[in-house]
Amino acid sequence: MEAETVTNEMAQQSSEPKTPDDGADKESTSAGFVLSPPDAAAKAKETKLVPERKRSRNLSEDKRFKLFSGTANRPLAEEIATHIGVKVGEAKMQRFADGEVYFQLLENVRGVDVFVVQPTCYPVDQRLVELLVMIDALKRASAARITVVVPYYGYARQDRKDRPRVAISAKLIADLLHTAGANRALFVDLHAAQIQGFFNIPVDHLFASPVLVSYFRELHLPNLTVVSPDAGGVERARFFAQKMGAPLAIVDKRRTDINVAEVMNVVGDVKGKSCLILDDIIDTAGTLVKTADALYEAGAATVYAAASHAVLSGPAIERIANSRLEQVVVTNTIPLREAAQKLSKIKVLSIAGLLGAAIESIHMETSVSSLFN
Repeated sequence: MEAETVTNEMAQQSSEPKTPDDGADKESTSAGFVLSPPDAAAKAKETKLVPERKRSRNLSEDKRFKLFSGTANRPLAEEIATHIGVKVGEAKMQRFADGEVYFQLLENVRGVDVFVVQPTCYPVDQRLVELLVMIDALKRASAARITVVVPYYGYARQDRKDRPRVAISAKLIADLLHTAGANRALFVDLHAAQIQGFFNIPVDHLFASPVLVSYFRELHLPNLTVVSPDAGGVERARFFAQKMGAPLAIVDKRRTDINVAEVMNVVGDVKGKSCLILDDIIDTAGTLVKTADALYEAGAATVYAAASHAVLSGPAIERIANSRLEQVVVTNTIPLREAAQKLSKIKVLSIAGLLGAAIESIHMETSVSSLFN
């Protein structure tokens, strides 16, 4: 009876409306007390602490990581794989009689963090279609995330409407990669940094400067001056000059047509100096050779050149061979043609270590920018 009385009294009290005069807390209920705002925030924080799926720091033991390569620069992909301790994934790339691309993955990628290495170098359109087909195959095979590793981004020079009725091809290619199924992109020395804004996916932009700076520091060139071959490359050259502790000079250039440039004059003191021309791309080498001639006419003692991407189209190799350049230093973002490999003036540096470190950072979700500190 006593238990029934207590229960009835509690029920009667809970049915009566509460007022501030009752002395009841505004945040109280018949079942207890509502958490105060600070307690509620702590409670919410606790509920969000879901154990994260840990990734192995040894990528060779990480079953959630795979690296694949297209046909554009297989040696670079294999060098990256060696650097991070994995093997390049098995896949089949073939072409039909009419040139259509056929691609098939030969291993499981379901739920895997996949990286695809494929620069869009010559033949540009063919390499680009290969990359798009590879991305589509990975997407349909249920890869968890697809990161395209594009050491050289073709069509990057068409990044704005500089003439009436022209395409902004850099934006178009960005849309194609996204539509195909890429979740993230990794580039090396884009022609213009703002191209990153064309993408609707995260973009990591690497610079080859750490590799190039290390090489030229070891040369100990006397009275070094870093030279930008045009106004558009001033920021790149200034950054490099700061790393080398050298002054900066600029060559004023007027472009009269595609792949045709006319050097006007040198801005800065280069007399008696060792000059280093820094650019992102060497295409036909017309600008490069004319810049070197302008520097020698201005009194330069020696002239070197460095670039991230050795496109080397058309007469480029012949022009470099016949030029007054001491040495042309490039990276292996693009595989050199056989004729370029035989030319002693051209020195190739590997960026496999840099790309491998960036890939590890992306997979482990750690800072990529720390690679440049």
